[in-house]
Amino acid sequence: MKRTTLLIVDDSAVVRQVVAAMLAAQPDIEVLGAVADPLLAMERMKRQWPDVIVLDVEMPRMDGITFLRKLMAERPTPVVICSTLTEKGTQTTMEALAAGACAIVAKPKLGLKKFLLDSSDELVAAVRSAACANVRRLAPRAPAPPVVEKLTADAILPPGEGGAMVRTTERVVALGTSTGGTQALEEVLTALPRVSPGIVIVQHMPEKFTAAFAARLDGLCAIDVREARNHDRVVPGCALIAPGGRHMLLRRAGAHYHVEVVDGPLVNRHRPSVDVLFRSVAKCAGTNALGIIMTGMGDDGAVGLLEMRRAGARTIAQDEASCVVYGMPKEAVARGAAERILPLGVLAREIVLQARG
Repeated sequence: MKRTTLLIVDDSAVVRQVVAAMLAAQPDIEVLGAVADPLLAMERMKRQWPDVIVLDVEMPRMDGITFLRKLMAERPTPVVICSTLTEKGTQTTMEALAAGACAIVAKPKLGLKKFLLDSSDELVAAVRSAACANVRRLAPRAPAPPVVEKLTADAILPPGEGGAMVRTTERVVALGTSTGGTQALEEVLTALPRVSPGIVIVQHMPEKFTAAFAARLDGLCAIDVREARNHDRVVPGCALIAPGGRHMLLRRAGAHYHVEVVDGPLVNRHRPSVDVLFRSVAKCAGTNALGIIMTGMGDDGAVGLLEMRRAGARTIAQDEASCVVYGMPKEAVARGAAERILPLGVLAREIVLQARG
């Protein structure tokens, strides 16, 4: 088995020590080194280029974003951002995602060592996911061993008959994505005109980061984009992004849709889960909905998209060529959940067509 080689770049000695030990303990990961800043990283990479880099954002001599942009311009390499949970940190991390980072692992300012040990599964999964990203043509990796019980959407919303209306003029679009989704969502949402159907989105992202992500998109898009709050109406010209660490469901009151933001266990090892959102859309919107599953690792959303299709919704999977990681769409296609398979560049057009019925 070929192991994924890894370089850690972080100015915290505690982070370097704990993360290096944690990842080196994995049989499929080889830690090449752990250095304090990007300049030292560049010297180390002259000897051996890593498959994946775990990168801090705020560092002396050169910040992580500058280093990331240099990497992506000269030799694209999968990068996992390990960033502090502060308002300044989340805003900066959004810039890192826009610059091409594959994933985020959040870290607090206090209790860092214990937090990193408690979050070891999340970090290992992020590294394995990044190793499969399309930024480099890597050999297939063995799937990660299960670390927690894999629950289905039944844990949040039981299957069964829903309360969907017959086809009406009130449309809703549901998007689900993970690795590579921040860039993909930006491309889709910035291409939408102000007059677009209401959109609900699950992007796998840690708590505290979704608000900054939504605010960044809101500044780029003609439509409104914001982190969803409980009971927010789903209205034309607005996209609601599920908050990190909580599930989001679509609900109907009369002829109108709103979202419910709830706590609950991890579903498909994620919270928020795409399957939870898609199942709720199938039950509440039925033929009035469009479901799109986009780039991401794993299979979250595949079952929910199939439920949407069976409920009469239109369903689309992003094609392999335009995905950063062709995992979630591939699973949806394999299950027969996708009515069509389309490239990223035409998804905005399909959303506009949904508004026209």
